[in-house]
Amino acid sequence: MSKLILVSNRLPVTVEIDRNGVIQYVPSVGGLATGLASLSQGGDCRWVGFSGVYSDNIKTSKMNEIVETLAREHNSQSVALTKNDVKFYYNGFSNKTIWPLFHYFTNNTVFREEMWKSYVSVNRRFFDAFSSVYEEGDLVWIQDYHLMLLPALIRQHMPRARVGFFLHIPFPSYELFRLLPWRREILSGLLGADLIGFHTFGYLSHFLNSVQRIIGIDHSMGQLQLDGRAVRCDMFPLGIDYPRYSQYLPSAGIQSHIDKMRDNLKGRKMVLSMDRLDFTKGIIERLEAFERFLEKYPAFHDKVQIILVAVPSRTKVDTYVSLREKVNETVGRINGRYNTLGWSPIRYMYRSLSFEMIMTLYHCADVCVVTPLRDGMNLVAKEYIAARTDGDGVLVLSEMAGAAEELSEAIIVNPHNTDEVAESIAAALTMDVTEQREAITAMRRRLKKNDVAQWTSSFIDKLSAPPAMEIQYTERWLIGDNLKGIVENFSRIRERVLFLDYDGTLVRFRARPQDAIPDTATLTLLGELAEIGGTDVVVISGRARQFMDRYFADLPVTLVSDHGAWIRTPGGSWTQAIPCETQWKNEIRPLLEQYSDRTPGSFVEEKDFSLAWHYRRCDVGLSSMRLMELKGNLLNMVANHNLGIIDGEKVLEIRSHDINKGKIVTYLLSLKGYEFILGVGDGATDEDLFRAIPENGYSVKVGYGKTAARFFIEGVDEVHDLLRRLLDSAGGGPGNNQSPG
Repeated sequence: MSKLILVSNRLPVTVEIDRNGVIQYVPSVGGLATGLASLSQGGDCRWVGFSGVYSDNIKTSKMNEIVETLAREHNSQSVALTKNDVKFYYNGFSNKTIWPLFHYFTNNTVFREEMWKSYVSVNRRFFDAFSSVYEEGDLVWIQDYHLMLLPALIRQHMPRARVGFFLHIPFPSYELFRLLPWRREILSGLLGADLIGFHTFGYLSHFLNSVQRIIGIDHSMGQLQLDGRAVRCDMFPLGIDYPRYSQYLPSAGIQSHIDKMRDNLKGRKMVLSMDRLDFTKGIIERLEAFERFLEKYPAFHDKVQIILVAVPSRTKVDTYVSLREKVNETVGRINGRYNTLGWSPIRYMYRSLSFEMIMTLYHCADVCVVTPLRDGMNLVAKEYIAARTDGDGVLVLSEMAGAAEELSEAIIVNPHNTDEVAESIAAALTMDVTEQREAITAMRRRLKKNDVAQWTSSFIDKLSAPPAMEIQYTERWLIGDNLKGIVENFSRIRERVLFLDYDGTLVRFRARPQDAIPDTATLTLLGELAEIGGTDVVVISGRARQFMDRYFADLPVTLVSDHGAWIRTPGGSWTQAIPCETQWKNEIRPLLEQYSDRTPGSFVEEKDFSLAWHYRRCDVGLSSMRLMELKGNLLNMVANHNLGIIDGEKVLEIRSHDINKGKIVTYLLSLKGYEFILGVGDGATDEDLFRAIPENGYSVKVGYGKTAARFFIEGVDEVHDLLRRLLDSAGGGPGNNQSPG
């Protein structure tokens, strides 16, 4: 029976060992642990993560006891990490590189090779632990920025696994993400997943833009085609455990705590600020805005108190130590400036709070100010709204928090605008009760519907269901019986022909087309296939004759260049297969050269009967814009000359409508009574080839998408594997040129 495997940096329980060696298993706190708790409690779920105990600080026997207890009682597989692992992987790369960079704090970002190497090593350690519990058919859900390499590791070793990944922090814009020296490795790691989730559409857009610009893969409605599979990207805003906050007051009997806190306030309005102590939360900026509020609105003196709660976080990281000192100084300065005998404007608490205390604060706060400089979601804002069962209260919320997209009825502010935040605090304190309740009611209704249970179920449901395209094409993959059938037919039939595209089929694409050359193994394979009796091999490409001669002239294969304009049989000379006029080039060439001059990295290639504008090495955004402009300018020009515009792989080609691969394939098929016909290609120009293959033949598209081909094959490596299988099935190879019996 299949199960769900959750993988995160920490397990849902933290292991603690006291001075007497007694082991305790304490439930982990935090939004992620809470959000996934219901899933992890089921017997059909396993959790993989770090227990909190360093493997180099404990005896092997004690560690084995912990591992066994976690597996038996908590459905958890522990990942063994040393103190140095946590220092360089967690405190280092995760929280000194990824965290500040993804939150737009470039000045706090550290790029160090040893931290990156530790991150790579620990991700592999997580894979090893994961491998011990994974069984075919399991669903895998990986959580957050600590494990961005893990999806690709799983894909590499378990290619059929269904893997989801969710990023709980923002994904930065391309201009920031490109600062990361290991940006390509991070993207490649994430793209090992089948489904990648983000809190907001903005983060999703940034990710897709980075994939396009760095990896070179375009998306269609959030779906990427990669190595013959679909990678879906979508937004799943994280919700909260709504009933826990909305139903707590009547069931917990905390009214006495609320009464005590209100007595301490002595009739003053309460403003609540509650965060982890982190530079992304904008605590200093919030204090400065509150100070500005006191400056601008002296009538509120002695009538308002802000409760500032800062929960300790990453206490061993230098940046956080400095931040704590700065908060202490700022609180002291403001209180020193405005203190009176009976009133301090700021009450500061630097500690973790019980849930009971948190709920007391939520119920007492007339205003909750949540103004992070950058935040993936921010659950404090949602918890405050859910807790306001009386319908009163006002939320002042940063537009830089992911929650702002859902909580639009809050007072939305720019956290860097000190005056705007100060004025918003004043507006919140004086807001009409009716207006407060209208806003709170609308937000509570939305939060109740989109709670954490809905978040988990929507992600799991989408991960469980393969994309429509995958379902549609499953039976057309050239694997299993499909592959076996082609190989068997090749081995028993005497008259065979193979039509093979070049770029993207026999060789991979390169940034510079001249670098995409066939290696010795590829040339040897083609030659040996062509030497099998009764077998004709045709390399049919958009390349020019000169290129084809340079690499294939010595092989006993038929060559077709310029998409079918020229043909050369083994040992023969080139002949023009389709007569075409070329005077049109003089009109169109200047336009292509103009666009090449305006688009750095692009260039114009001239062939005998076509012109091509290549833009593989260009900025993606610029080339997309230029491509649309160029197509528009070409429309009338090509219509006057019976020309076609062909979109290739990062190339736009203009050539006569009379030239296409299908016509030359039809011509060659008319020369012999072939019984076995195979055509393989990857691009738009190969669709004509596929349509020319008769129904009893085999047409194969490299990659998948809408196509006239019968089958799909994953990539260049798989094409080579297919050709080797054909060769072996017919007894081909060095010195063997006999027809199969």
